[in-house]
Amino acid sequence: MLRSILLTVALSACVTCLASWSIDTDRSTPDKHGLFEIREEARHFIAQENAKGRDQWDVLDPNAKVLVPRCAVPLQAQWTPKSLGRSLPSVMVICTAAAPNAVMRRWDVHVPVRQKSARP
Repeated sequence: MLRSILLTVALSACVTCLASWSIDTDRSTPDKHGLFEIREEARHFIAQENAKGRDQWDVLDPNAKVLVPRCAVPLQAQWTPKSLGRSLPSVMVICTAAAPNAVMRRWDVHVPVRQKSARP
């Protein structure tokens, strides 16, 4: 009986914690680069692309499962090359030099985008 109660309480706590998590609260720490900052870099890139007056794009959220080390240099962004085989357009946010860690020296995160719908 006690196990059932503890399991129920633990699951409830997990659900509450996950419900309060969002890209907006996933900020960078000394050890990891936050998805919020990665999405903001993609938004900055798309704002520049939209200003060119061609196609208009909206930035979606990056995959919430992504975990990358803190970047030691400013992030860069570009369109994801078609040669990488992605079926939908995305922005590649690139870190060319991650802070010293045991996992990776550099990384890139693909942030999905969608074309804005034409308004009548």
